[in-house]
Amino acid sequence: MAAYIARRLLLMIPTILGILLISFVIVQFAPGGPVERVLAQLQGLDRGAGANVGGGAGDMSSALASRGAEAQYRGSQGLDPKFIEELNKQFGFDKPPAERFWKMLKSYAVFDFGQSYFSGKPVLTLIKEKLPVSISLGLWMTLLSYAISIPLGVAKAMRDGSRFDAWTSGVVIIGYAIPSFLFAVLLVILFAGGSFWQIFPSRGLYSDTWAELSPFGKGVDYLWHIVLPVASLVLGAFATSTFLTKNSFLEEIRKQYVQTARMKGLTENRVLYGHVFRNAMMIVIAGFPGAFVSAFFTGSLLIENIFSLDGLGLLTYESVMNRDYPVVFANIYILALLGLVVNLLSDLTYTWVDPRIDFETREV
Repeated sequence: MAAYIARRLLLMIPTILGILLISFVIVQFAPGGPVERVLAQLQGLDRGAGANVGGGAGDMSSALASRGAEAQYRGSQGLDPKFIEELNKQFGFDKPPAERFWKMLKSYAVFDFGQSYFSGKPVLTLIKEKLPVSISLGLWMTLLSYAISIPLGVAKAMRDGSRFDAWTSGVVIIGYAIPSFLFAVLLVILFAGGSFWQIFPSRGLYSDTWAELSPFGKGVDYLWHIVLPVASLVLGAFATSTFLTKNSFLEEIRKQYVQTARMKGLTENRVLYGHVFRNAMMIVIAGFPGAFVSAFFTGSLLIENIFSLDGLGLLTYESVMNRDYPVVFANIYILALLGLVVNLLSDLTYTWVDPRIDFETREV
């Protein structure tokens, strides 16, 4: 197993290099880079990312402070080529692409992601500021979806073809078909003061008075704020794992060893939870790390917007729109690295659930 893990870890290096290289090449041909957005904002043509540039930190803000007024005054007459050259230098675009890519790789090897172009903050600081929201949404969504799907899938398998199986399948499919953001809007209208009841808060992860609350009060306040966002995400999240659990149990129940165990006089619970459960849950449990990472990074962008939750999803979206490349590449790098590690953990989880599996005998 140690040799298998070592091979997988070594294969992560060229994989991440390939992901970063492809992303870097695409960015080189993408129109409207950070320099163009700054220039457009200075000319009054763009009120997006450039609106934050004047308040940014580092050398870029000082360059804009000294030349911004002059550039805006000249307006349609065009900007000073020397000023544009200075901007390219501040963003690092005065160097060849290969040199910039190599510098990025060396920095990323030690998890140095630099500073945001438009906020002036270190990229790691920005990511750390958004982590509590994303962790909350991803963790609660994954735990609750599994807590619902596993018992429901087992119950459906034991009652396959019954009325219970039919109507629960209909409910699950309908829930899966409803977009999470649409359900979120409905919850806001019904329970967050939209048009009916004001039961749950509609904004943020904490109340304004959170710091003044007792530890118990802080926990209650946090849970009260997270109810609606998590409910919106969970609605369609457990559909796949529910049917996966059901089908896994049905497949195992129909195998010969189950019939043999029953013929030996074992109780139904002993057969179900002593033999079937471990084999049937192998696929479901092994997929837990991947499900968590998927929810952590990709499942909450619209929900964050609706409930005013400032998480990683919103940060990544705004960074792409603003051409804030340090933040964009940092998110790509971290997501790729986590994805590869999670794939490895999923394989190791298979061996934990079923020790009969041995990856040492397989080619990576």
